Amino acid sequence: MPIIINVDVMLAKRKMQSQELAEKIGITQANLSILKTGKAKAVKLSTLEAICEVLDCQPGDLLEFKKD
Repeated sequence: MPIIINVDVMLAKRKMQSQELAEKIGITQANLSILKTGKAKAVKLSTLEAICEVLDCQPGDLLEFKKD
């Protein structure tokens, strides 16, 4: 998939666990895992906004495009 999700990178930079992020943004850890592994078909803008708010980052810090 040409869209790379870098949530793990930002979590590491912020020294935060996935479980803590999931709780703060109001989604299940299973749904966060689906997003982190790139298996999600879509991302709600409200979820992306919440992640950016909690991790103090921009959407471009989380999403990356790479050609196959």
